[in-house]
Amino acid sequence: MSTPAVADRPEQLTPEWLTAALRSEGHDVTVVGVVHAPVGTGQMGESYRLGLTFEGDPGALPASLIAKLPTPDLGLRPMVGGAYRAELSFYRDLAPGLPVRVPKTYFMAAADDHTSFVLLMEDLAPRRQGDQILGCTPEAATFAVRNLAGLHAGSWCDPSILDLDWLTATDQEGAAMLGEIFVGATDIFLDTFGERLAADDIALLREIPPVVAAWAVGRGERFSLIHGDYRLDNLMFPEADSADVVAVDWQTLSIGLPARDLAFVLETGMDPGPRQAHEAELVAAYHQALVDGGVEDYSFDLCFEDYRFGALQGPLITVLGAAYGARTDRGDEMFLAMAARSCQAVRDLRTLDLV
Repeated sequence: MSTPAVADRPEQLTPEWLTAALRSEGHDVTVVGVVHAPVGTGQMGESYRLGLTFEGDPGALPASLIAKLPTPDLGLRPMVGGAYRAELSFYRDLAPGLPVRVPKTYFMAAADDHTSFVLLMEDLAPRRQGDQILGCTPEAATFAVRNLAGLHAGSWCDPSILDLDWLTATDQEGAAMLGEIFVGATDIFLDTFGERLAADDIALLREIPPVVAAWAVGRGERFSLIHGDYRLDNLMFPEADSADVVAVDWQTLSIGLPARDLAFVLETGMDPGPRQAHEAELVAAYHQALVDGGVEDYSFDLCFEDYRFGALQGPLITVLGAAYGARTDRGDEMFLAMAARSCQAVRDLRTLDLV
């Protein structure tokens, strides 16, 4: 069956469209009813839970799917089309060969310029979304970093990922541009939140823009796929603590120093006290998972030093996200928590001494 046109609004996900989409992927089903409800806290798009009613036996298809769609802001879509392309390409071309737990996909389609898309994927309920403001326990962090190691080990220094035309590693020119953008973003962030930030955090945030360009290309001899935004809100945890953590939202996928993801999830997802008490064992759990995944000639000491170096990922993503994303009350609280935690981590780990 031919692939149906892209449906990028929930009301377009009709039984007829869903039937055509699922049949185009080889599922011999007929959808006769659908209800949808918004889920998640995405900043660059929307997600809906679809409750499906089938005519007859749906076979292996579940009665509930998640539909990921672009932002309804048509003016924003051209700015984030590259991110949409990256996520769809990841699920289609890379995820099946990587030992990292991600949602199963059932259908995807996009416009030629990727400003419009639809992605039907596994409903991960009853797993719960991590809470970036509340933070997580060391046990949950352990499961998160082990899953992360699958992404990194599966693409560790793999030259083939450098040839993907939809995925890039930051070069000197890109790093210089990032440095310029980050100057403006920092000004916006401090103008917006300065009254709610600690004085030492403000001072530290002022120190970071001059070194961002050098940091972005630092330690380039070690690279892999990196999620870029591997934080609690983008992780789905089982109801009971277990290793089956699932990572979602792959729109920020890129190539870079693997430990940037590791630092980001720990520094933004844990309060300073628990992080300080457990970070050595958490980095050790990540490192062991890399070794188990086939990574060689990478000592724990070097891994921990990369972790220290990677801690600028916290302030970087926090400031950029807050400065240029749509503001919400929850978003403000989230970015403030992330800023405070990551600034403390940068000080604790003496990251700026390594740049």
